[in-house]
Amino acid sequence: MAEGEALRAVRGCLAAFPREARELGWPESVPYLDRPPSPLEFYREWVSPNKPCIIRNAISHWPALKKWTSAYLREVVGPKVVSVAVTPNGYADAVFQDRFVMPEEHKMPFKDFLDIVEKKVTSPNVFYVQKQCSNLTEEFPELVCDVQPDIPWMSEALGKKPDAVNFWLGESAAVTSLHKDHYENLYCVVSGEKYFLLHPPSDRPFIPYELYQPATYHVSEDGSFEIVDEKTAEKVPWIPLDPLNPDLELYPEYAQAKPLQCTVKAGEMLYLPSLWFHHVQQSHGCIAVNYWYDMEYDIKYSYYQLLDCLTKTVKVV
Repeated sequence: MAEGEALRAVRGCLAAFPREARELGWPESVPYLDRPPSPLEFYREWVSPNKPCIIRNAISHWPALKKWTSAYLREVVGPKVVSVAVTPNGYADAVFQDRFVMPEEHKMPFKDFLDIVEKKVTSPNVFYVQKQCSNLTEEFPELVCDVQPDIPWMSEALGKKPDAVNFWLGESAAVTSLHKDHYENLYCVVSGEKYFLLHPPSDRPFIPYELYQPATYHVSEDGSFEIVDEKTAEKVPWIPLDPLNPDLELYPEYAQAKPLQCTVKAGEMLYLPSLWFHHVQQSHGCIAVNYWYDMEYDIKYSYYQLLDCLTKTVKVV
């Protein structure tokens, strides 16, 4: 087979594969479970086939659902200094001005952060507690007793404890740009709502990646932001596309992608499988806790790596 014919064959396979994957496996909407499953059921029905679902009544026993008011958080955490991501536009870890820009990690008393969220203090910037290094256990250990250190049926299903348990609280302007993680993710909303846009791993041929100079926002003394390059760091592969307003002239392949959208409400848990692309928004003051379990680097991971390599090769050629 000539090189040109081989390339056309690969392009044809890449175009057909996501469609076939959707027809054979992916749901047209995120299904709901009315109760938490047994470990075996969850592994067979959801983890193994890599399918998302929203689980009701999985965290209804958490004291946090009733206790985590602003007054309670002020009393329990209050003056403690915590890490807060600060950006001028709400986008942390996102492409901006041809850079991959990370937020300024600002240390501030938690009560001062709550003043901003409650609009007792005005700021032109966007503040978000979102440090993803198991910040619930590391920075907010006072709150762990109101939730759980792990999700027992998930830990039994996977045969491991979570790598990280994260606490999320922020303004509605805070947005998580489209990306994927190498984790099995249980995302639990305590108050408010989270709005997810999801793509299965099979949509990879339609989702653009570029390499970007990493940089960080820094707040100047006058309150303005500057973008400072991390000059010694390697370039970061990231998705430049906004799935809510995609530039189809620049990224025409994305028109073939089929996103799923769902709202996760207070008391609900989203199972977000490993390698699924996700873009996240939230209601103002939404509080959430998520559990990251390391994925198994099995045949599904190998298939994704192959798909990723073929997509990159076709693009270069």
